[in-house]
Amino acid sequence: MKLSPTFVALALAAVSFANPVSRASSGYVQASGQAFTLDGAAYTVYGENSYWVGLSGYSTTQMNQAFSDIATAGGTTVRTWGFNDVNATVVSNYPIYYQYFDGANATINTGATGLENFDNVIAAAKANNIKLIVTLTNNWSDYGGMDMYVNSILGYGQPHDYFYSNSEVITAYKNYINAFVSRYVDEPTIFGWELANEPRCTGTTSATSGTCTTTTITTWIEDISSYIKSIDSNHLVGLGDEGWFNWTNTTDFAYTGSQGIDFDANLAVSSIDFGTFHLYPFTWDETTPSADVWGQGWIENHRGAQATYNKPVIMEEFGVLADQNQTQTYKDWYSTAITDGLSGVLIWQAGSNYSSGNTPDDGFAASVYPGTDLYELVQTYAAEIKARDGTS
Repeated sequence: MKLSPTFVALALAAVSFANPVSRASSGYVQASGQAFTLDGAAYTVYGENSYWVGLSGYSTTQMNQAFSDIATAGGTTVRTWGFNDVNATVVSNYPIYYQYFDGANATINTGATGLENFDNVIAAAKANNIKLIVTLTNNWSDYGGMDMYVNSILGYGQPHDYFYSNSEVITAYKNYINAFVSRYVDEPTIFGWELANEPRCTGTTSATSGTCTTTTITTWIEDISSYIKSIDSNHLVGLGDEGWFNWTNTTDFAYTGSQGIDFDANLAVSSIDFGTFHLYPFTWDETTPSADVWGQGWIENHRGAQATYNKPVIMEEFGVLADQNQTQTYKDWYSTAITDGLSGVLIWQAGSNYSSGNTPDDGFAASVYPGTDLYELVQTYAAEIKARDGTS
């Protein structure tokens, strides 16, 4: 059959990425004060999350459609998972995985069902002029994550927070980082690396040492972010956290540091280039005076930290369900973020309509499928934030 130009381009890109070669260092996104730049000009961080694009066995053609749908909605940047850790028990559940644990021994999968597949993700993003924020592990058990390391290396049921303090676990995670990050050091399609998705002292299991504090995780952040910088000086580094504050004189758990995250202390770490926060008031039971109003305050407080530490801050996940006053809430949150000067916004999550069926909709918030009112809303605010930044 006759191959389309897009298919050929993706195929060639996949071949080149399968055997990475050194390329000239150019076209990397940089942090400049509270903003981002690319090649000396302003760069707008706006787009969606697509954790699934590289993990569900999609073809390169389907990957290309996913990024094309996001770009058509005005997206410049996509956050995705750079991890999937498996063992003998769960490996059959995943067509794609990046790391296999055989007891305490971990092997990186560099083949077609592993990092070669992520090469294809990068090629598809590049074909659609999308930059990728790549998260390197998960606080939760989905796709392996921290508990896979802890349970495999130390034994099942060990405290979740040993991920941040046990030397054997930290070494294993650094080994994975080295393999993954080193492969893409010279790839400008990568926007930056994130240390973890939603790190907390507690995870999916209830196992905890009882000694994990904000200091425990901030110390880990200093170590791991510096390690990534020692491997890769081209790309930005962020945490990937929910943005919990550690303030005094408050009973609102999002501001008490009870989850082990101190947003201010973490943003102050010299090897962290940008801050992140998430916004799910219904999940967090933050609905007084309303989820909408509480969320606007959450955005404004993170914008305040952005100014204090003079670093960019991204609202990189947010969502409410369709029956939770979604349209008005999203309008208010987007408007607050853009008007207040927040550095970037990424919604949870992207959606595409394939002939084989729709991409995953996990029910956490409504996915942004083309042809929907939500898709049009995302397009509208893409134009607004780009006009604000002078990048439209």
